[in-house]
Amino acid sequence: MPPNLPANAHVSAHPCLKAKLSQLRAASTGSKDVQTLVHEIALMVGYEALASGLTSTDDAPDQSPLGYTYTTNSIAPAPTRISLVPILRSGLSMVPALSSLLPTPVPVHHLGMYREKSTLQPVEYYNNLPYHAPTPANPNAGGPAELAIVVDPVIATGATACAAIETLKDWGVKRIIMCAVLATEDGLEQACNEWPEGVQVWVGGCDESVDEKGMIKPGLGDIGDRLFLTLGK
Repeated sequence: MPPNLPANAHVSAHPCLKAKLSQLRAASTGSKDVQTLVHEIALMVGYEALASGLTSTDDAPDQSPLGYTYTTNSIAPAPTRISLVPILRSGLSMVPALSSLLPTPVPVHHLGMYREKSTLQPVEYYNNLPYHAPTPANPNAGGPAELAIVVDPVIATGATACAAIETLKDWGVKRIIMCAVLATEDGLEQACNEWPEGVQVWVGGCDESVDEKGMIKPGLGDIGDRLFLTLGK
Protein backbone atom coordinates (compact mmCIF):
# COMPACT_ATOMS: atom_id res chain seq x y z
CA MET A 1 0.00 0.00 0.00
CA PRO A 2 1.44 3.42 -0.92
CA PRO A 3 2.51 5.50 2.08
CA ASN A 4 0.64 8.56 3.35
CA LEU A 5 -2.77 7.61 2.00
CA PRO A 6 -5.85 8.71 4.01
CA ALA A 7 -7.12 6.42 6.75
CA ASN A 8 -10.28 5.69 4.75
CA ALA A 9 -8.29 4.35 1.78
CA HIS A 10 -7.86 0.57 1.56
CA VAL A 11 -5.62 -1.13 -1.00
CA SER A 12 -5.78 -4.92 -1.11
CA ALA A 13 -2.61 -6.85 -0.36
CA HIS A 14 -4.09 -10.23 -1.35
CA PRO A 15 -1.50 -12.12 -3.44
CA CYS A 16 -4.15 -13.78 -5.64
CA LEU A 17 -5.74 -10.42 -6.39
CA LYS A 18 -2.33 -9.00 -7.35
CA ALA A 19 -1.80 -11.88 -9.77
CA LYS A 20 -5.24 -11.41 -11.32
CA LEU A 21 -4.64 -7.66 -11.65
CA SER A 22 -1.40 -8.40 -13.47
CA GLN A 23 -3.31 -10.62 -15.91
CA LEU A 24 -5.93 -7.91 -16.40
CA ARG A 25 -3.26 -5.34 -17.31
CA ALA A 26 -2.00 -7.36 -20.28
CA ALA A 27 -2.92 -6.00 -23.72
CA SER A 28 -3.22 -9.60 -24.91
CA THR A 29 -6.09 -10.35 -22.50
CA GLY A 30 -9.30 -10.59 -24.53
CA SER A 31 -12.73 -9.19 -23.68
CA LYS A 32 -14.15 -12.41 -22.22
CA ASP A 33 -11.19 -12.81 -19.86
CA VAL A 34 -11.33 -9.08 -18.99
CA GLN A 35 -14.94 -9.55 -17.91
CA THR A 36 -14.05 -12.61 -15.85
CA LEU A 37 -11.07 -10.95 -14.17
CA VAL A 38 -12.99 -7.77 -13.32
CA HIS A 39 -15.74 -9.93 -11.80
CA GLU A 40 -13.26 -11.96 -9.74
CA ILE A 41 -11.35 -8.90 -8.53
CA ALA A 42 -14.63 -7.16 -7.68
CA LEU A 43 -15.57 -10.18 -5.57
CA MET A 44 -12.31 -9.98 -3.66
CA VAL A 45 -12.43 -6.22 -3.13
CA GLY A 46 -16.13 -6.35 -2.25
CA TYR A 47 -15.61 -9.17 0.23
CA GLU A 48 -13.13 -7.06 2.18
CA ALA A 49 -15.20 -3.87 1.89
CA LEU A 50 -18.48 -5.41 3.05
CA ALA A 51 -16.79 -7.27 5.91
CA SER A 52 -15.76 -3.87 7.24
CA GLY A 53 -18.86 -1.88 6.27
CA LEU A 54 -21.69 -4.20 7.34
CA THR A 55 -22.57 -5.83 10.66
CA SER A 56 -24.28 -9.12 11.47
CA THR A 57 -27.47 -9.12 13.55
CA ASP A 58 -29.35 -11.99 15.18
CA ASP A 59 -32.78 -12.69 13.77
CA ALA A 60 -35.68 -15.10 14.26
CA PRO A 61 -35.00 -18.77 15.08
CA ASP A 62 -35.28 -21.45 12.40
CA GLN A 63 -34.73 -25.19 12.13
CA SER A 64 -31.94 -27.11 10.43
CA PRO A 65 -32.68 -30.17 8.23
CA LEU A 66 -32.06 -32.35 11.32
CA GLY A 67 -34.63 -30.42 13.36
CA TYR A 68 -32.22 -28.44 15.50
CA THR A 69 -33.14 -24.85 16.31
CA TYR A 70 -30.64 -22.14 15.44
CA THR A 71 -30.60 -18.35 15.41
CA THR A 72 -30.69 -16.86 11.94
CA ASN A 73 -28.53 -13.91 10.96
CA SER A 74 -29.14 -10.87 8.82
CA ILE A 75 -27.13 -7.78 7.94
CA ALA A 76 -27.28 -4.16 9.03
CA PRO A 77 -28.13 -1.88 7.40
CA ALA A 78 -31.12 -3.84 6.15
CA PRO A 79 -31.02 -4.61 2.41
CA THR A 80 -33.90 -2.17 1.86
CA ARG A 81 -31.65 0.61 3.19
CA ILE A 82 -28.72 -0.25 0.89
CA SER A 83 -28.30 0.93 -2.69
CA LEU A 84 -25.80 -0.53 -5.15
CA VAL A 85 -24.73 2.32 -7.46
CA PRO A 86 -22.73 1.45 -10.59
CA ILE A 87 -21.20 4.33 -12.51
CA LEU A 88 -22.03 3.75 -16.17
CA ARG A 89 -20.88 2.14 -18.19
CA SER A 90 -18.03 0.06 -16.84
CA GLY A 91 -19.44 -0.05 -13.30
CA LEU A 92 -22.05 -2.47 -14.62
CA SER A 93 -19.33 -5.14 -14.80
CA MET A 94 -19.00 -5.14 -10.99
CA VAL A 95 -22.70 -5.32 -10.11
CA PRO A 96 -23.07 -9.14 -10.27
CA ALA A 97 -20.08 -9.64 -7.96
CA LEU A 98 -21.28 -7.23 -5.27
CA SER A 99 -24.86 -8.46 -5.59
CA SER A 100 -23.75 -12.06 -5.08
CA LEU A 101 -22.00 -11.16 -1.83
CA LEU A 102 -25.12 -9.65 -0.29
CA PRO A 103 -27.52 -12.19 1.28
CA THR A 104 -30.63 -10.72 -0.38
CA PRO A 105 -31.16 -8.42 -3.38
CA VAL A 106 -30.76 -4.67 -2.93
CA PRO A 107 -31.93 -1.79 -5.14
CA VAL A 108 -29.56 -0.89 -7.98
CA HIS A 109 -29.47 2.79 -8.95
CA HIS A 110 -27.39 3.96 -11.91
CA LEU A 111 -25.27 7.08 -12.34
CA GLY A 112 -24.12 7.88 -15.87
CA MET A 113 -20.95 9.99 -16.05
CA TYR A 114 -18.29 10.61 -18.69
CA ARG A 115 -15.11 12.67 -18.70
CA GLU A 116 -15.07 15.67 -21.04
CA LYS A 117 -12.02 15.09 -23.24
CA SER A 118 -10.36 18.51 -23.01
CA THR A 119 -10.87 19.24 -19.31
CA LEU A 120 -11.14 15.63 -18.00
CA GLN A 121 -14.00 16.88 -15.79
CA PRO A 122 -17.01 14.61 -15.19
CA VAL A 123 -20.32 15.28 -16.88
CA GLU A 124 -23.44 13.60 -15.48
CA TYR A 125 -25.79 12.42 -18.21
CA TYR A 126 -27.99 9.95 -16.30
CA ASN A 127 -29.26 9.68 -12.72
CA ASN A 128 -32.03 7.34 -11.58
CA LEU A 129 -31.74 7.84 -7.82
CA PRO A 130 -35.28 7.86 -6.34
CA TYR A 131 -35.73 11.39 -5.05
CA HIS A 132 -39.45 10.92 -4.29
CA ALA A 133 -40.38 10.60 -0.62
CA PRO A 134 -41.53 7.32 0.96
CA THR A 135 -45.25 6.93 1.62
CA PRO A 136 -46.96 5.60 4.79
CA ALA A 137 -48.08 2.55 2.82
CA ASN A 138 -44.53 1.84 1.65
CA PRO A 139 -42.02 3.54 3.95
CA ASN A 140 -39.04 1.87 2.26
CA ALA A 141 -39.93 3.10 -1.24
CA GLY A 142 -37.90 5.99 -2.57
CA GLY A 143 -35.81 8.31 -0.49
CA PRO A 144 -32.09 8.05 0.16
CA ALA A 145 -30.39 4.83 1.16
CA GLU A 146 -28.58 4.62 4.46
CA LEU A 147 -25.59 3.03 2.69
CA ALA A 148 -24.58 3.44 -0.96
CA ILE A 149 -22.13 0.93 -2.44
CA VAL A 150 -20.55 2.63 -5.46
CA VAL A 151 -18.79 0.47 -8.04
CA ASP A 152 -16.51 1.64 -10.85
CA PRO A 153 -13.46 -0.34 -12.03
CA VAL A 154 -11.12 2.66 -12.26
CA ILE A 155 -10.45 5.75 -10.15
CA ALA A 156 -8.03 7.75 -12.31
CA THR A 157 -7.99 11.50 -11.55
CA GLY A 158 -10.67 11.01 -8.90
CA ALA A 159 -12.96 13.63 -10.45
CA THR A 160 -15.72 11.17 -11.37
CA ALA A 161 -15.54 9.49 -7.96
CA CYS A 162 -15.81 12.87 -6.24
CA ALA A 163 -18.76 13.88 -8.41
CA ALA A 164 -20.56 10.62 -7.57
CA ILE A 165 -19.90 11.12 -3.86
CA GLU A 166 -21.26 14.67 -4.04
CA THR A 167 -24.40 13.47 -5.86
CA LEU A 168 -25.02 10.78 -3.24
CA LYS A 169 -24.42 13.22 -0.38
CA ASP A 170 -26.98 15.57 -1.92
CA TRP A 171 -29.37 12.60 -2.19
CA GLY A 172 -28.97 12.11 1.57
CA VAL A 173 -27.02 8.90 2.12
CA LYS A 174 -25.35 8.48 5.50
CA ARG A 175 -22.39 6.39 4.32
CA ILE A 176 -20.67 5.40 1.09
CA ILE A 177 -18.51 2.37 0.33
CA MET A 178 -16.69 2.79 -2.98
CA CYS A 179 -15.15 -0.25 -4.65
CA ALA A 180 -12.74 -0.16 -7.60
CA VAL A 181 -10.34 -2.52 -9.31
CA LEU A 182 -7.56 0.05 -9.72
CA ALA A 183 -6.85 3.63 -8.65
CA THR A 184 -4.05 6.16 -8.79
CA GLU A 185 -2.57 7.49 -5.59
CA ASP A 186 -3.88 11.00 -6.28
CA GLY A 187 -7.29 9.79 -7.44
CA LEU A 188 -7.68 7.61 -4.37
CA GLU A 189 -6.70 10.49 -2.11
CA GLN A 190 -9.12 12.86 -3.86
CA ALA A 191 -12.01 10.42 -3.46
CA CYS A 192 -11.23 9.79 0.19
CA ASN A 193 -10.94 13.47 1.02
CA GLU A 194 -14.24 14.40 -0.65
CA TRP A 195 -16.15 13.21 2.44
CA PRO A 196 -13.65 11.73 4.94
CA GLU A 197 -16.16 10.94 7.66
CA GLY A 198 -18.67 9.29 5.34
CA VAL A 199 -16.66 7.45 2.66
CA GLN A 200 -14.54 4.32 2.69
CA VAL A 201 -12.73 3.52 -0.58
CA TRP A 202 -11.56 -0.03 -1.32
CA VAL A 203 -9.40 -0.81 -4.35
CA GLY A 204 -7.60 -3.83 -5.72
CA GLY A 205 -4.42 -1.98 -6.65
CA CYS A 206 -2.89 1.48 -6.85
CA ASP A 207 -0.70 3.01 -9.59
CA GLU A 208 1.23 6.24 -9.24
CA SER A 209 -0.27 8.62 -11.82
CA VAL A 210 -2.12 9.31 -15.07
CA ASP A 211 -0.81 10.42 -18.47
CA GLU A 212 -1.74 13.60 -20.37
CA LYS A 213 -4.97 11.95 -21.54
CA GLY A 214 -6.02 11.10 -18.00
CA MET A 215 -5.30 7.37 -18.42
CA ILE A 216 -3.66 5.47 -15.58
CA LYS A 217 0.00 4.41 -16.07
CA PRO A 218 0.51 1.47 -16.57
CA GLY A 219 -3.18 1.00 -15.80
CA LEU A 220 -5.74 -1.14 -17.58
CA GLY A 221 -6.29 0.83 -20.77
CA ASP A 222 -9.87 1.93 -21.48
CA ILE A 223 -11.54 -0.67 -19.31
CA GLY A 224 -15.01 0.11 -20.66
CA ASP A 225 -13.91 -0.50 -24.25
CA ARG A 226 -12.15 -3.71 -23.23
CA LEU A 227 -15.19 -4.96 -21.31
CA PHE A 228 -17.70 -4.23 -24.04
CA LEU A 229 -15.48 -4.91 -27.06
CA THR A 230 -15.72 -1.38 -28.44
CA LEU A 231 -12.02 -0.89 -29.07
CA GLY A 232 -11.17 1.31 -32.04
CA LYS A 233 -14.47 3.16 -32.02
